[in-house]
This record gives sequence, structure tokens and C-alpha cells, in this order.
Amino acid sequence: MLLVLLILSPVLADVGTECDPRSYGADSVVCVCSATSCDLPGVISTPDAGSYTSVTSSRDGLRFAQNTAPLEAVPGDGNVVVGVDVNDQYQTILGFGGAFTDATGLNILTLPQDAQDLLMRSYFSPEGLGYDLCRVPIAGSDFSTRPYSYDDVEGDVTLQYFNLTYEDYNYKLPFIRQAQDLVERELLIFGSPWSPPAWMKENGMFNGSGGLLPEMWQPWSDYFVKFVNAYEGQGVPIWGITTQNEPLTGFEDWYWNTCAWTAEDMRDWIKNSLGPTLEAAGLGELKMMIVDHNRDTLPWYPAPMLDDPDSSQYVDGIALHWYADEYTGPETMDEAQGLWPDKFLLYTESCDGWNAAPDERVVLGAWWRAENYAFNIIEDLNHFSTGWVDWNMALDLQGGPNWASNFVDSPIIIDQASAEFYKQPMFYALGHFSKFVAPGSRRVSTTVTGDDAGELQVTAVRDDATATAVVVILNTGEAEKGVSVDTGSSSEYINFVMPAKAIATFLFTIPA
Repeated sequence: MLLVLLILSPVLADVGTECDPRSYGADSVVCVCSATSCDLPGVISTPDAGSYTSVTSSRDGLRFAQNTAPLEAVPGDGNVVVGVDVNDQYQTILGFGGAFTDATGLNILTLPQDAQDLLMRSYFSPEGLGYDLCRVPIAGSDFSTRPYSYDDVEGDVTLQYFNLTYEDYNYKLPFIRQAQDLVERELLIFGSPWSPPAWMKENGMFNGSGGLLPEMWQPWSDYFVKFVNAYEGQGVPIWGITTQNEPLTGFEDWYWNTCAWTAEDMRDWIKNSLGPTLEAAGLGELKMMIVDHNRDTLPWYPAPMLDDPDSSQYVDGIALHWYADEYTGPETMDEAQGLWPDKFLLYTESCDGWNAAPDERVVLGAWWRAENYAFNIIEDLNHFSTGWVDWNMALDLQGGPNWASNFVDSPIIIDQASAEFYKQPMFYALGHFSKFVAPGSRRVSTTVTGDDAGELQVTAVRDDATATAVVVILNTGEAEKGVSVDTGSSSEYINFVMPAKAIATFLFTIPA
């Protein structure tokens, strides 16, 4: 593996810096970063017409390995042919990114300043992954060190004591502002609430079971307005909100912050309180997303909200999480898009390790988790998702902190003792999309044929702003594949040997 990386280093040196690989016994490696060194792939542009650029990461240790080669007039004699129809267009892309949780900020702060800066550049700068769509919890979540809200003064229905907290001023806002300074494209931020103040809920608790007291519908709506205005007052414009993180967990005796909402109550709250309140406050341009839960809720849960015109008028999109995707196919997304074509779909939370054994919540160097990410992103884009937002951007070696001990994995893991951070294979899997699939691009149709077609997953977009087509291919097989990509003209082909267990992104000029 090290020999492969050394062979590739002349190519990588022209555009970025190399991975410093380290094995921890999993099926692949992490890339080690510190205050003095960190791999950055650099700015990767579309090559001249008649050529293509490939960017490849693999279980065997490739990380954003780049190559530019000429297109060929005939397909190769490989195992698989990928067809791209750049004129058959579907949804418009909103973006890709992660979440500014308390845990993310707290962990980053344990690093030396130079290492913090390299971590942020890795996610947000043009030479890094180019994140442009990020989530922030409205007050506390399970990935906080304590449960809290912005107004924990019992009975303060006028929200006189509403205020941002230590966590916002130290763990969230500074890093969002730093990201704003790093991005090349506009950084879109959306907020999601885990729980109202405990005194607004039926059970008087942040967690457990129970919904919002009916008499608190209006104070809770006012709370949203205050959150948006408070963040904007700190230099962080809010692009959108979700109405409740995982609203169906509140019907269980849930371990961490939650609030139960029936679909009918959510409908009535949106049309009678939240929507009009945002409009009256001059915040009608906020993108409002409902559901913010798994796709097994489709289409039955959003139906009451979107079939009622008085509620639907305030709703822009449906937010989804990936935690039930192995049990519920993507056809539910197609159904929802067909029922409500004027509403966008967006994956707003995903992470791996959430259901693993306690000692496997974090697995350093797990390629299979990178493959899970890439497989899911491709599937979701091919079924109308407009993007994909990861969960925590940085966690510790345990997968926290998390006040409810709900530890998970993350694309970046921080080792406070060594002052290092480790880029997991998941980091690169997400980057194969976030760095190249720009907001405003449109998904286009693809086909995959050949003997090994079942082991390849493919998605593609066209970006008219740069006249660029982007194709992402995941090889889940244990053997390399000879792949021919018809770029859309049936006279220019990418002929490429796809490594085993690999992800490759291809860039080329849209055929005339």
C-alpha cells in the first residue's frame, strides 16, 4: 500500500498534499493530521475538452488519487459499460456537508490552533472537501455535554430570558464563522430542534415521551424566530429550519432530547402558528423542512401537512435520515416526489456506528463504513435527494461526548492525547461528492450494463455553470473492474480500470 502511495505522489504533489496513512487493524487506513501536516487534495478543475480527470479512493489505501487522460473513440473491453445521458435531467442539487454540534466544536478545541485550522480547511476550503450545506442543532442535542434549551426559566412564555448559551458562543458560532471565511461557495446553514424547553412539554423533561403542551404552540413558534434572529445577530444567516428532529421518537421513552408530534398536530401547528409567525417576523424566505426522520415515514407522515394547502404553503421540503434505509427501500422517496413534486427531498442526518457494539462505535480505518456512505449517497441522489448532510464532523475516540452515551463514528476522529486527528475513509467517501457536485447542478440519468454491473453503483450530474459533467462510481466488488463510461455522445469514452473496493469521481466537459 505504501508503495502505491509513493508511486502516486508525483501526481498528488501537483495539486495537493498526500495522506499520511496509519493502520489500526481495520480493513483500511486513516490519514493522520497534526498541527504541522495534513493531506489536502487541492483544487481540481475540469480538464480540457477531449480529456477526463479521475479521482480515486480505495480500501487498499488510495486517497483522492488523481489522473488526467484522453477520452477514447471506442469503449474498452472491460466488464462494465456505464451510460450517461446528460440531457435527461432530474432534481437540482442543494449541497453536501455536516453538522456543527456541540461535540464537534468541543473536540476541535482540544487541538492546537494550527491543527484546528487544518481540520476546518479540510472540510470547507476549495482545496478541501468544499462543504456548503450544514446543520446546527437549535440548542442542545444528545451530542452535547448536558441537556439544555435557550430558555430554561420555568413559565417564561414571553421568552424574556431567551438567550444563546456558552455552547453557541464557544462550540458552534466561531466555527461556523470560520467556515464562512473558508468556503468558495455560499455556506447554507439550517437549524433543527431536538426539544423545546422542558417546561413547554407534557412530561416536563427534555427526553422521555411526550409532546408540546397545546398552550405552548405559540411560545414555541416565537422561540424559532428568536433563534434565527440571534444567530443572524452573530453574523450567521439561517437558510432554513426543520420543524423537529425525529418527531416520532417522542412517542417512546426516548433516551435523549426529543418531542412527539403527530402528523395532524404538526400540520395544525405549522398552518396556525409557526408559518404565520415566521411570516410576520419577516422570515418567510426561510426554507421549512418537515419530517426530519427516516424514510419509512414516507409518504404517510408528511401527507396531512402537504395535502392541506394552508399548511403546505409554508413547507419547502422533506428532510430524511438514513437509520431505517436497510429496511425501507428508496421507492418511498420516488412516491413522495411524485405526490409533491414542488417539495424537495434532502438527507439531513446520517452516521455510522450508531447500532454497533459498544467497543465498535468508532472503528479507525473502516472502509466498509466509507462504502456504506457512498452507497447511500448514490442511492439517495438517484431517488431525488437534493444533497446529503452528515452528522458530527468531529468526535473523540469514544465517539462523543454525548450526554446520553449515544456514541457513534465520524469522518474525523480526534485524539486529544496525541494532538492528532484522523481522517476516516468516510471522510473521503463524502468528499467524492461534496467536492465535485456543486449546488445548482442537476442529476442526470445513468445506466450500468455488463457481467459485473451488480457490483457497481453510479450517479451523475451536469453543471451548466461550468459545462462540467460529474460521474461517481462505487465498486463494491472484491476484484478490479474494467469500466467504460459513455460520456453521452457515443463517440467519446472513459476507459478506466476501477480498483476493488473503490470510489471514483470522473470530470469531463459536457458534450456539445
